[in-house]
Amino acid sequence: MAPLRILFISPYIPSPIRVRPYNLIKYLAKLGHEITLLALVPPGEDTASLETLNQWCRSVKTVPLPRWRTLWNATWAVPSGLPLQAAYSRSPEMAELIRTTQQATKFDVVHIEHLRGSELSSAVNGTPIVFDSVDSITLLFEHTCTSGPNWQSRLMARLDLARTRRYEASLLSRYPRVLVTSPKDRDALVSYSTVRGMERFAVLPNGVDLEYFKPMDVLRDSQTLVLTGKMSYHANIAAALDVAQHVMPLVWQQFPEAQFVIAGKDPASEIQTLAADHRIIVTGTVPDLRPYLATSTLAVSPMRYGVGIQNKILEAMAMKTPVITTSKALSSLQVRDGNEILVADTPQAVAEKVVGLFKDQSLARCLGEAGRRYVENYHDWNVTVRNLEVVYRSVMQPVRNGHLQS
Repeated sequence: MAPLRILFISPYIPSPIRVRPYNLIKYLAKLGHEITLLALVPPGEDTASLETLNQWCRSVKTVPLPRWRTLWNATWAVPSGLPLQAAYSRSPEMAELIRTTQQATKFDVVHIEHLRGSELSSAVNGTPIVFDSVDSITLLFEHTCTSGPNWQSRLMARLDLARTRRYEASLLSRYPRVLVTSPKDRDALVSYSTVRGMERFAVLPNGVDLEYFKPMDVLRDSQTLVLTGKMSYHANIAAALDVAQHVMPLVWQQFPEAQFVIAGKDPASEIQTLAADHRIIVTGTVPDLRPYLATSTLAVSPMRYGVGIQNKILEAMAMKTPVITTSKALSSLQVRDGNEILVADTPQAVAEKVVGLFKDQSLARCLGEAGRRYVENYHDWNVTVRNLEVVYRSVMQPVRNGHLQS
């Protein structure tokens, strides 16, 4: 089939940290599709990935989203009823760029990334849109209201919950196809939706770059846990605090020199203070997470709450690093407890699993090898993007009797 001309609109710059849009673009380009990327540059955004994106895309253009604009957008959103997430990226400059780009090139499909990018769709000229919701933000806020790590995150979730639920309920009236990473998120969006049409929600799981995240020929530490991720994200903050404050004291009773490594950018202040204990290492931003995954005994991801697929779990499994997580993180995966992963839902249970792997290196190796096989079978970006290609072509089908053909 002929390659597609894709206009990819993102409210931020895709990057190895923004793993989903980054890899979708990478693997779409590998299939020969012609991609034009238009991306906003929010305050403090890292632009290092632009050089690589330029190699993959026919064209990459960015628009600054200055701090004053985001503050104005938030102020405007309060009386408008628009969710803060959706209002954040409103940009007349980006809207104008979208219009002029479409005037210069005829596109087959438009891909819009995340709830933050949704309001940019108003500038699209009629070309069919695939909207990647990624996760249900309403579902995330519902979890955050009860389990957020601090009062600020819980308050913000409560303030925006009702507006976000109304907004997500209208997605099918705005877009012919909506993507999500997991069946759990799809079911949530279907339950909110004011328009019938479950088949128009497509589950497109995250993949893992198996060429990049692969086992390294290095020795593993015998008593080290690692937690990776963006450490300003409230769900990751909660997970890190739970491990440091409730799991590690139990582990240290048997392994007093065991180390807990928190590896990821922008650690919140409450995470930074954990480093006062010499056995807890807070790295901050690192150029490459793979050495931390490759040398640690195991990875932990005890998520109190979360939506979608936890990329940190897939990346660790791809590196043959055994993973301990909570059952809440498994609803989007097809793994089996005790085979590809270990599941524990209380600090005591997590600590027992950690101690068990410290004592049984053979079990740790078996879990790591099974985890690698799992991601090879279920989370290969090549397969994910082939499925995305099918979704793109489906929205390009002619409209009959006023209904888009599935």
